[in-house]
Amino acid sequence: MKRLQNKVAESRIALPFIIAYGIVIWIAGGLFSRGLYLEMLLFAVSLYLMVELNNSNALIRIYSRMVSCSFVMLTLMMPFFFSRASVLIVQLCFIGVYTLLFKCYQDTHTQGKIFYAFFILGIASTQMPQTILFLPVFLILMGTKLMAIDHRLIISSILGLITPYWFLSGYCMIKGDFHLLKESLPFRGDFFLPIKYSALSNVELLCFGFITMLFIIGAIHFLHNSFKDKIRNRMIYEMLLIINLFTIFLFLIQPQLINYLLGIMVINTSIFIAHFIALTSTKITNLTFFVLLLITIVLTINNLWMPS
Repeated sequence: MKRLQNKVAESRIALPFIIAYGIVIWIAGGLFSRGLYLEMLLFAVSLYLMVELNNSNALIRIYSRMVSCSFVMLTLMMPFFFSRASVLIVQLCFIGVYTLLFKCYQDTHTQGKIFYAFFILGIASTQMPQTILFLPVFLILMGTKLMAIDHRLIISSILGLITPYWFLSGYCMIKGDFHLLKESLPFRGDFFLPIKYSALSNVELLCFGFITMLFIIGAIHFLHNSFKDKIRNRMIYEMLLIINLFTIFLFLIQPQLINYLLGIMVINTSIFIAHFIALTSTKITNLTFFVLLLITIVLTINNLWMPS
């Protein structure tokens, strides 16, 4: 029996409606009054890549735009992102990394894709140096989940990761100022920041708690029903599950990075909660869908008037 949640999840007008909603939220968040055109462009490119990520990997085994819709709703729930281009750049880069890595499933002759995937990860590390900590996680998952790892791919990944710093070094040399390079280099003196949960705002903590709850709901549903998905998709979801758990771990030891980590969590969580919404059909899940939707909208409105 198809319930209202299923009709929404399978609707062809869901994404256009959500995009229109997103434009309204961006305007309310200061698109014109604060000149957030670059940030809006970064978000739009991220949305486009999320649509492509869903289409090329068939993340939901039925027709549904819920992955993209969930991504839009959860990102817009945090308007304090709107003026932080670096946070949106890191989010965009992670979507780009996923897009390339997922194409390498069971293929050890993809040095080019691996190079560009880690080149993008390197770009993200210039905005958040701690991004470098994801390198071993991605390499392990490439071997255990994507089954695409050998010495050539490891070399390609390392070369890709350091390439942005070669370009940055050249730019700094031309400018005669290496301050930007020093600020972007990983493992510098302030790489591990002192743990200060007191520096977090109530808005940030509330968003983190809600997104974590959505992740748990989606992950439990996936783990109970993963046998219905293709093996390739199971590997992708398990990969995203581990990355999200690692992201949560990073938050626990580096809470000051919460905005960057929330941006990464939104990508992973939107895929899991979309899986839950699109592929469940009971009275309880139908009610849960509308309760979660209401909470998301309330948080969005609240955060627009109470910025972090």
